[in-house]
Parts: sequence; structure tokens; C-alpha cells
Amino acid sequence: MDQIDRDILRELQRDGRLSNQELAQRVGLTPSPCMRRVRQLEQDGVIQGYRAVIDPEAVGRSFEVLVSVEVRREREAVEAFEAALQEIPDVIEAYRLFGSPGCLLRIAVEDLKAYERLWIERLTTLAGVTEVNSQIIMKRVKEPAGLPVDG
Repeated sequence: MDQIDRDILRELQRDGRLSNQELAQRVGLTPSPCMRRVRQLEQDGVIQGYRAVIDPEAVGRSFEVLVSVEVRREREAVEAFEAALQEIPDVIEAYRLFGSPGCLLRIAVEDLKAYERLWIERLTTLAGVTEVNSQIIMKRVKEPAGLPVDG
């Protein structure tokens, strides 16, 4: 991957809706080689997809919680827990961690009552869960803006 590929990645992370013409101009290429490079980055799995960034408040999910979860350290319990998370749309990110806690979740729901319902009805009932701790997000200080791509 050379500097032009990195420039392409940087620009597409800033605005995934750039036209090929605009992208080519920003990275100093003509449109045809720019398109070839973008397609190659997609084929190589470097670019894994394109998404819209949605205002959580606009879709009724402005209440966010970081949740640490302890799961029994048995393969079957961990696998069942991870599979169950896939079925809970309110869990928008999930990470298995080394050490304690064993798992960190980011959850987006409408309000505290919705989170309490989720906590009681789903999170604490998942197989293998031994502990659930919640941290309510007060303010997002830094928005996700993509990965640094400089080598």
C-alpha cells in the first residue's frame, strides 16, 4: 500500500459518498486509475464497506451505555453468550477482552427505562453471565472518525 492508497482511504473515511471524479482530484490521480485503486482496496478487504452516520436522537437511540459483562470462562458459555449478542439489536458494539471484564458492550436505547428493561429481560438472563456493570455515557467527547492510515 503506497501513499496514494492511504490518501484514498483517508478521503473515503471523511466522506464515503465522494464521487470518483472528486476523489481522484483530491488524491492527485485521473479518474480511471483512481477507480482501479478503490476497487483493488475493496477486493483486498481493506475497504470493508460504506455506511451512513446516523444521528442517534433522530432514531430514538440517544441513551448510550457502556456495559462490562463477566461470562463464565468456559468455551461453551462464551460462544453461547457471543451468539446471543448477535440477536440483540440494542447492542451496537461488543468486544471480548483479555482480563476483567471479559466483555465490553456499547448499547444504544431510547432512555433509562428502555435500558432497565433490556438489563432485566435480556442481559442478566444470558447464559453464562455472572455480572453486569453499567456506565451511562454523559457526553461523547470524540466522535469515531476512522482509523489513522499513515504508515
